Amino acid sequence: MSGGVRGDSDKHSAATVTVRIQAEDFDIASEIAALAEGRADIGAVATFTGLCRDEGGRLSSLELEHYPGMAERAIRTIANEAAKRFALTGITAIHRYGKIAPGCNIVLVVATAPHRQAAFDGASFLMDYLKTEAPFWKKEHRKGGGAGEWVSAKDSDDRAKARWDKR
Repeated sequence: MSGGVRGDSDKHSAATVTVRIQAEDFDIASEIAALAEGRADIGAVATFTGLCRDEGGRLSSLELEHYPGMAERAIRTIANEAAKRFALTGITAIHRYGKIAPGCNIVLVVATAPHRQAAFDGASFLMDYLKTEAPFWKKEHRKGGGAGEWVSAKDSDDRAKARWDKR
């Protein structure tokens, strides 16, 4: 597990950036509260929570693997870019690893900003880059004990990320 990383010590002049990779579940309300605590300059909070799907009832779990250290650095780089690019007051990215059952949380992105569009864009930007650039590998485990299969990258994720290159 990697602890949160803040930007500059004066959190009212720089974005608060928190990145964690953990096996444990997270509490969305607590993460929002931690990011907004003591801040009167926040006018918008945008969140994205990714959940494990059951793939039409076929999946018993999704196993996520990563390279510790490397994954945190990659996500931190993307989160810092989002904070600068969209003038965010804060951004949190939490990604889980290990076996995750359908219906359970996998990823959380929280972006705060003075205005809603910046918060929406910051969260969307970070999530699009997480899907394509963060070093995670996913393996599906089927109900009934069937052999798991590694999940391939999707062209739609690359297209979603590419839209940010045009801005």
